[in-house]
Amino acid sequence: MSTNPRTKVLQQIPRSVWILGFVSLFMDISSEIVHSLLPMFLMASLGASATTIGVIEGIAEATAPIVKVFSGTLSDYLGNRKWLAVVGYGLGAISKPLFAIAPTIGVVVTARVLDRIGKGVRGAPRDALVADITPAHLRGAAFGLRQALDTVGAFLGPLLAVVIMLAGSDNFRLAFWLAMIPGVIAVALLTFGISEPAHAPHTQRVNPVRWENAKRLGRQYWWVVGIGGVFALARFSEAFLVLRAMGSGVPVAWVPLVMVAMNAVYALSAYPFGELADRMSHTRLLIAGLVMLFASDIVLAHGTHWTVLLIGVALWGLHMGMTQGLLATMVAHTAPAQLRGTAFGIFNLVSGVVTLGSSVIAGMLWDRVGAMATFYAGAGFCVLTVLLLLSRRGAARPSDN
Repeated sequence: MSTNPRTKVLQQIPRSVWILGFVSLFMDISSEIVHSLLPMFLMASLGASATTIGVIEGIAEATAPIVKVFSGTLSDYLGNRKWLAVVGYGLGAISKPLFAIAPTIGVVVTARVLDRIGKGVRGAPRDALVADITPAHLRGAAFGLRQALDTVGAFLGPLLAVVIMLAGSDNFRLAFWLAMIPGVIAVALLTFGISEPAHAPHTQRVNPVRWENAKRLGRQYWWVVGIGGVFALARFSEAFLVLRAMGSGVPVAWVPLVMVAMNAVYALSAYPFGELADRMSHTRLLIAGLVMLFASDIVLAHGTHWTVLLIGVALWGLHMGMTQGLLATMVAHTAPAQLRGTAFGIFNLVSGVVTLGSSVIAGMLWDRVGAMATFYAGAGFCVLTVLLLLSRRGAARPSDN
């Protein structure tokens, strides 16, 4: 009796990667309960405009990558990834009560930034930890698995938000209080479930924030950073998917289902495409993901009916499954092992700062021109990213496999 090759690959993935995946799952349940309701809470309860929501989301999404640079570099310097990740997940957990008590937009911004600081602290050390403990030929599958479990949490979070809103008569604040519970579980699981892997002994610790290390990262790595930055122009905040659903006329309690649909597709596709990244040209797979995002933008630009909206959201989730683990794999393949934390930090910094700009632009277009213009702009940046990838297609590089 033959063994399914995919099952065999899953069995080879280290136990700690599975645990990190479940840590991500619980934290994403916590975060997505909040995030799937926050745009509605801001607009309906606190009177925020789409531009204001875009600015808030942009600042939040830029905060995490800025912090990732320092946390990733610090993890390289200390030779320890786990405890930085614990601190990051802890900050994410304790931010949730602030959303529940927030009387003004300013307090929401504070809570959102604190949550994203936590994401920034944990993100680069966690990704570097996955790369450290996984054999090179399994990294695509490992990142895909972690991302898939992460996205299962992102699927369950909005679903629980719907249940809480229906049971609690649209009580946003109750949902925010309950969101803290899975966050605490994530922190406990990471603290007691994973040990820091053994590292080669350092004779002397050297500050990794040096110009020489930027050179050591190499041109192939910086090309990946550049592509990730242009790609981020096309990927504004998912808060705009929630706002699009609000305009479809469905009851408030059911709006988070758009995030359920997106994350269901994301969760189902992340691991298969992560495994495929170990066997396929990274450039071709990234182009395919951009085509899916382009299609999603076009559908969402024209789709106001609930069923059409779900198709567009599902395509958005498919592009996420195809590209997010892939980009992490490309960074891991092109960065030196001793600088992986720094490499992930820089990559996420560039992507996050660009996402700040793209989210602000998306909000301004939404308020001044309309939702259609926001999604058309995203589609245009998809085309630009594909053209850049095709311009380098003939060159040999490690990230192409």
